[in-house]
Amino acid sequence: MLRAAAAEPGRLPELLADFATRRLGHGAARTVERLRAAHPDASPAELRAKVVARGSRAATSEGAFVGGPFMLFVPFAFCAALLSQARMMLELAGLEGRDPADPERTAELLVLQGVYEDTDAARAGLAAPHAPVAKRPGRTAALWQLTMRMARLLGLVTPSDDEGTRLLVRIGQWLLVGVVFLVGLVAPLVWLPYLAFSYHRGTAKVADRAILFYSGAPGPTRTSRLDAAMVLSLLRALFSLLVPAVALAVVVFTDTRIADRQWPVLGIVLFTASMAIGGAWTWRRWKRHHRPSDP
Repeated sequence: MLRAAAAEPGRLPELLADFATRRLGHGAARTVERLRAAHPDASPAELRAKVVARGSRAATSEGAFVGGPFMLFVPFAFCAALLSQARMMLELAGLEGRDPADPERTAELLVLQGVYEDTDAARAGLAAPHAPVAKRPGRTAALWQLTMRMARLLGLVTPSDDEGTRLLVRIGQWLLVGVVFLVGLVAPLVWLPYLAFSYHRGTAKVADRAILFYSGAPGPTRTSRLDAAMVLSLLRALFSLLVPAVALAVVVFTDTRIADRQWPVLGIVLFTASMAIGGAWTWRRWKRHHRPSDP
């Protein structure tokens, strides 16, 4: 998926939507069936809330706990989060009696992501022949273009439905992203709480659009309070930040040095602790997905 998107970053939305419908549609349909069987007395609104809660947790954890500790894995994290959002929207479609694996869902996903204004335009975009690439961008340029396109689709930067956002606010958003990125080069785990909040917010917005699109009902009224899933994500992020912080404190208090200098030890400890906690979260997620009893 990433290889195809890197070759044609301009067609990233179409590639992701088509991939999601073909590869995740049947699984989304089975999930809807199990959800209805497990909650036979639940109202449609309650079922939709369960789908959104599950999708938000998946997008947040897949993105923040992969891309946060491992800066080089940010494109993979963005791709995983986008596919989690897509599966959530397919499940919402399934709740309303639509086949999540129907190719028509591909066009609808593109509309819900704000890529096209309506499904007719989305179908035309999907059917349009691939434009020949006059000059293929370098690997770094292609990766940067791909990453920024993913960030926009996720709603992490300048969400498409915030047209009235003032220029100063947009500048502030970009400055915040830049500061977090620069700090993340030194302390990679600083990305965790920032990405967890951003994924949670972006997923909530696309869920509201999907609910309105498929059911005609407005999304649930949201308060400024964080829900339980978001609080859990933030607590995990704080714990992940605490581990390298404690390790650095031990180095400082014990005055551990290499060649009579302390900064090499601090750098090694920070890098090792960040990679260790990131690896632990990634292994935990992998183990959960590969349990025999998992659907």
